[in-house]
Amino acid sequence: MNAARRWLEQEANREQPFLLFVDEFDPHEPFDTPAPWANRYDPDWKGPLKIWPPYSTDTVASGVLTAAEARHVRANYGSKLSMIDHWFGRLLDTVDAMDLWRDTAIIVCTDHGHYLGERDIFGKPGVPLYEPLGHTPLFVHLPGIEPGVRHALTTNVDLNATLYDLFGLTPRCRTHGRSLLPLLDGRATQIREWALAGVYGRWVHVLDGRRKYARAPVSADNLPLSLWSNRWSTMPVHGMPRLKLPKPDRRAVIDFMPGSDIPVLRQPFAPGDRLPYWCHQQSSDAHCLYDLGVDPGESENRLGGAEERAMLELLHVALTEIEAPAEQFRRLGIR
Repeated sequence: MNAARRWLEQEANREQPFLLFVDEFDPHEPFDTPAPWANRYDPDWKGPLKIWPPYSTDTVASGVLTAAEARHVRANYGSKLSMIDHWFGRLLDTVDAMDLWRDTAIIVCTDHGHYLGERDIFGKPGVPLYEPLGHTPLFVHLPGIEPGVRHALTTNVDLNATLYDLFGLTPRCRTHGRSLLPLLDGRATQIREWALAGVYGRWVHVLDGRRKYARAPVSADNLPLSLWSNRWSTMPVHGMPRLKLPKPDRRAVIDFMPGSDIPVLRQPFAPGDRLPYWCHQQSSDAHCLYDLGVDPGESENRLGGAEERAMLELLHVALTEIEAPAEQFRRLGIR
């Protein structure tokens, strides 16, 4: 944050437009903080701080953590958020001091949440994207726009489209985002009718602004499945060998990302292959459907009937529009 402050002081307010991207990784584990933030919210805790949350379901119920340990992990996460909030506030102090609000758009967002005991889940294990993980905050300041709340469906790919729109640029290849500017300046009350979400090799979710449908692979072996990547040799694992990608073999081919001329290596998987780590820890045929308008806690699975048929059709429409590979439709049992 201090480096970002210095950059603003040295580079902002010039004649040319600028873009500053700050990637604050600290909300991730481990939940370690220096003084005065360390253990700020669990002062009665005795012993070493627990800063690594497990990746587990039925965490307290199965004894992975005690109730006290679960509270302590959450407290350490809170300590880290307070530390980040403090330093982010110092960055905004610089924005104040330089009067950047009048001509600078500022976007605050995140990529995902983190389970900290909701539904007795911790970390990011193989479960559908419940609201604590998938419903992320988004704050946008746009000069000349009065503060307010926008009740509309968006997704993170919309930020890319918004920046292109803001700077008057045209993408050089196909993207899936929708600009937020009409939503922010009042020209529109919605910019999309659906959004897709998911983790590679797990459920595929479609949302319509009220309902969330999570479709699981219908085969126990999670196939057919391929990995499309241009990062086989550079994917970081940081000392965690279980996250290391299986190496490509002679079945791999050069393919292209849908709707683009960007070449990638496409590695198909077959029965018996070691799949990437993210593909495991899930059960097959475990679809779920929630109406968040009446069930924000996602306690009532509304599978069956017209509602599921409508969401399954919407998922088909969404996957078709983004040119998802045919194997994805087969993997999800969609015709």
